[in-house]
Amino acid sequence: MKEKDHKFDESYLEMARVWAKNSYCKRRQVGALLVKNRMIISDGYNGTPSGFENLCEDEDYITKPYVLHAEANAITKVAKSNNSSDGATLYVTDSPCMECSKLIIQSGIKRVVYAREYRIKEGLDLLRRAGVQVEYQPYADEK
Repeated sequence: MKEKDHKFDESYLEMARVWAKNSYCKRRQVGALLVKNRMIISDGYNGTPSGFENLCEDEDYITKPYVLHAEANAITKVAKSNNSSDGATLYVTDSPCMECSKLIIQSGIKRVVYAREYRIKEGLDLLRRAGVQVEYQPYADEK
């Protein structure tokens, strides 16, 4: 990979980390950016659907079942726009779960770059099986 491309990857991942701060979730804040031809075409962070209360966890600190993941928010947001995610790169703070990986494959995203590994890796395995390029690039301050 060219040095310039690596710098762009670092920048987009850092932007996803900043975007995650918009999440109202307490347990884990996740951010995602969809980039195509070096242009951000969509963004997302984990949270409740539009019109719901901004509380991601219940009184026992368990994530509510209807909370949307950052990747799903970014993908559905681009679906409502005039942009296409076909061939795009998804930059996400945390590795995708199985459900988000299915959405990534179906939306034509060709590359996923993430900064933190989640303990469950089935989503990454599915992405690789589908031919999606998957890259782990930890934040410089977390190496």
